[in-house]
Amino acid sequence: LSQTTRLASSSALLQVLFRVVTFGLNAFTLRYLSRELIGVVNVRLTLLYSTVVFLAREAFRRACLSGSTKRNWTKTINLLWLIVPLGVFWSVFLGLVWLHLLEVPDPSVVPHYQAGVVAFGLSAIIELLGEPFWVLAQAHLFVRLKVIAESLSVVSKCILTVILVVLYPQWGLYIFSLAQLLYVSVLVMCYVIYFVMFLGSPEATKKSFPVARMKALLPNLMEDETFVNWKEARLTWSFFKQSFLKQVLTEGERYVMTFLNVLNFGDQGVYDIVNNLGSLVARFIFLPIEESFYVFFAKLLERGKNVKDQKQDDVAMAANVLELLLKLVLLIGLTITVFGYAYSRLALDIYGGSMLSSGTGPDLLRCYSLYVLFLAINGVTECFTFALMCKEEVDRYNFVMLALSFTFLCISYFLTHWHGSIGFILANCFNMGIRIAHSIHYIYDYFKESAYRPLTGLLPSPFLVLVYIISGVITGFSEVFFCCDKGWMARLIHISMGALCFAATIFTMFCTETKLIHFVRSQFLSRYMKKGT
Repeated sequence: LSQTTRLASSSALLQVLFRVVTFGLNAFTLRYLSRELIGVVNVRLTLLYSTVVFLAREAFRRACLSGSTKRNWTKTINLLWLIVPLGVFWSVFLGLVWLHLLEVPDPSVVPHYQAGVVAFGLSAIIELLGEPFWVLAQAHLFVRLKVIAESLSVVSKCILTVILVVLYPQWGLYIFSLAQLLYVSVLVMCYVIYFVMFLGSPEATKKSFPVARMKALLPNLMEDETFVNWKEARLTWSFFKQSFLKQVLTEGERYVMTFLNVLNFGDQGVYDIVNNLGSLVARFIFLPIEESFYVFFAKLLERGKNVKDQKQDDVAMAANVLELLLKLVLLIGLTITVFGYAYSRLALDIYGGSMLSSGTGPDLLRCYSLYVLFLAINGVTECFTFALMCKEEVDRYNFVMLALSFTFLCISYFLTHWHGSIGFILANCFNMGIRIAHSIHYIYDYFKESAYRPLTGLLPSPFLVLVYIISGVITGFSEVFFCCDKGWMARLIHISMGALCFAATIFTMFCTETKLIHFVRSQFLSRYMKKGT
């Protein structure tokens, strides 16, 4: 259990690392390259790479990581090597689609597009060559290997990108193509080198590792036995049918951008940058809250039982914690929404210069600030709902989510025609709003036969709401008069006005939301988590 926890924590940290690296890399490259080039790389080519990799390996990963590590690994490894020809097929097929059926960027603005498509398709195949090593390491919880391999590959990619952008900005997509090929090569080589050193070592013998030599990690024909485990093969096919749909829904926005031409490449680049910028808040603040309290609620209350059949002390504790959590994320979301409106343009100007702050970027980030509020509330309401739903309710909700996802894609298409890239964020707000409504309905029904009303956490103090409104008006006027083309002194005045309004808001929180402040300051969270476990 501890090793699994370490693996999950490492994966979460790596996700944060990738986001931070992307954040910093975009800030640097924006000053040297066009936003059209950034759009082609971050949306069009990255989508090609992720689609090939996902379709080729996701089903195999899920099937081969199911069950015990005590199995016939020769057959599992044989099955995993089928990923490579499948990856070649998808790479060639989708590469032809990307080259001949999709809109080709203007060579004068985005040079070497064809080379970029070939390089990103090839990088997907190279990464798939390391899949047997990855699955073997993941199944045996080689945490350190995963962290080192992915960290080294990301760092290598960033260093090469920075060097080439500074020295040869005219190379265009060659820069990102070489960086992508270096990334996957370092990643695969880390796994190969590790297993070359590990197999046959005293440590491997001590752990009774099921593979003794490197040759056993290659496809092997066995006499009087099938080439693969047919149970795993059938499971792989079942997962493949699910994964195809999952990929479409996961990357829905990028597929709409790529295949329906609702945005030009420049707007795609700006949208992707703003999306990465805004999602940092959700990753750093809301995701840890959701993950921690899902476990807390799932252990404190019994799944599938109504409120009367639960221990009443536990119900009281859950209701109190849920109320305070809702209040906490609501206030964080409101703060980001209110101050994000007046400071989006300044933030983008500092981050990416006039290229981001002069176009649709500020409006995009303002809308994303509102979307953060939806994300905050949805995260907590869903973590409670999923922790208490029985299997039948989860299955029904999955069908609802499927229908909602297709609705989201359709709404995204129409809203982007109406309001450009902002339409994607408005569609996301609609999507989150429906999910919040479903979760709130579930929570209301769950607690209606008790004396507890945790949904009151979504009702902040009226006086605090008034302070938010006043702060929004003051900072809005401050932006008009002092930001962002009137020099650094005017910017400092604008920042000072925001700081004063923010201080007034925090002071009001301390005066009006005493229950929440007491909860946080007394560290009730740790006590609840101990009792829940």
